[in-house]
Amino acid sequence: MFRLAVLICCLASFAHGAPARYTLDAAQSEVTFSYTFEGAEKQGEMPVQSADMLIDLDNLSASQVDVSLNAHGARAGFVFATKALKSPQVLDTQAHPTIRFQSSQFKGDLNGATVTGTLTVRGVTRPVTLKAELFRQRGTDLGDRSKLTVLLTGSIDRRDFGAVGFPGFVGPHIGLRIMARITQ
Repeated sequence: MFRLAVLICCLASFAHGAPARYTLDAAQSEVTFSYTFEGAEKQGEMPVQSADMLIDLDNLSASQVDVSLNAHGARAGFVFATKALKSPQVLDTQAHPTIRFQSSQFKGDLNGATVTGTLTVRGVTRPVTLKAELFRQRGTDLGDRSKLTVLLTGSIDRRDFGAVGFPGFVGPHIGLRIMARITQ
């Protein structure tokens, strides 16, 4: 009986330290991007298509994230910009309807981290590193890890992905802000 109790305790502590699968609450999450249009900063948004997340809060380096965005559903703030964004010169959403991020490395801890991975846009895959922050959702108890908010921020140069259209109107740098509400 004593051995069984020790085994149960060991398994319980092991399970707490293992990566946990989290599900995205798409209705409460948002993916936004910023860009410069004729010198003025503008914002757009893009819906999440799918997300597969294994997160180990005790050992972030064991975490893995795979997120796909619906490029065809992107909105750039006004009709002209949205049409240009989806065009063959920029995202080419007819040929490439999905944008995908796959993590390869998490560094840091719960006080501040980075996630490095590959971003695929227009069929072009490039490495990218994003700043990662993690918060308990409002209304959860201290230590409750079941409902979290993940904030990822960073920037890319759209030219690196072949999204070179309309350079006289739109700047090359795209700011990224991903606010994901996740539930275990």
